[in-house]
Amino acid sequence: MGKPQKVTLKEAVALINDGDFLTFSGFTIWRRPMAFVYEMVRQGKKDLHLFEVNGGTHTEVLAGAGCIKMWESCWVGHELYGKLGEAVARGQIEGSIIVEDYSHAQCVARLLAGAYGLPFFPTALSMGTDILNPKFDNLKKAGLRDGSNPKIPMIKYDIIQDKMYNKGDILLMPAANPDWAIIYASQVGDEGTVRMFAQRYVDMEAIKAADKVIVIAEEIVPDSYLRQEPEKNMATGYAIDYVVELPWSAHPTGSQFYYDVDADFIKAFYTASKSKETFDQWAAEWIFGVASHEEYIEKLGVNRLTKLKANSVLGYSTAVKRGTR
Repeated sequence: MGKPQKVTLKEAVALINDGDFLTFSGFTIWRRPMAFVYEMVRQGKKDLHLFEVNGGTHTEVLAGAGCIKMWESCWVGHELYGKLGEAVARGQIEGSIIVEDYSHAQCVARLLAGAYGLPFFPTALSMGTDILNPKFDNLKKAGLRDGSNPKIPMIKYDIIQDKMYNKGDILLMPAANPDWAIIYASQVGDEGTVRMFAQRYVDMEAIKAADKVIVIAEEIVPDSYLRQEPEKNMATGYAIDYVVELPWSAHPTGSQFYYDVDADFIKAFYTASKSKETFDQWAAEWIFGVASHEEYIEKLGVNRLTKLKANSVLGYSTAVKRGTR
């Protein structure tokens, strides 16, 4: 397709069906499409299948709200603001979430295969570890590798002999091709060109691997401006299906050159995520207690947001107190 369609947040989230296979932009507590995640919870999305190179605050919100059925990744947490994924762990223990474990690099390999249009990615990543122990193949245990779901490979991995150079065993990691990539971007052009400030992580691969892409951007700018420095752009409008313009939509995660991670907010959420009762209390206030992203931002307050706002030259807030050596 050509120019992506501009939609509202509620319209974009309404496109997601129960049971869809999703991946997200960003890394742990950076550039996560949090406003989209909150709205998915408000709209009651359920049975979602997530594939992530790593989980983060957004994952924990979805897990705590009971939106996830399957989660394939290597780690979930909030970095120094909460090392563990309490809601995912609780779901795994209770049996409400099927967790399929990979190494970090194996997750990247799966996404690379999806982006390249390959059925699998040949590698030697994490060979010899218990990640490849068949008894930990939880999707197989659940009877989900029967070929009925085209997004779930019929085997978790395969090992073949290198017949090209006779270098021994080669691990084949199956491609990941989500139904949707939900991408938070710094800027998007009025014709869909996507620009991300600071590190891109595997966002480019997520865009290419997914069937459809929704971009939630801090601001829409002229495409003619973005094309003046094409090397700074991450994707063209041809790769994007829908665009939402929504300032502060990554909060409480950070967006380099726009705002810092809201450390106090994430620490409070991490504490609340340790039980279903306290998670529900938190969600009642911060998700269901506001009807929209705009009300959420209003609830945060101008003073809090001003403190988080990044210096336009340095790329981070000069008002946030940081640790010292």
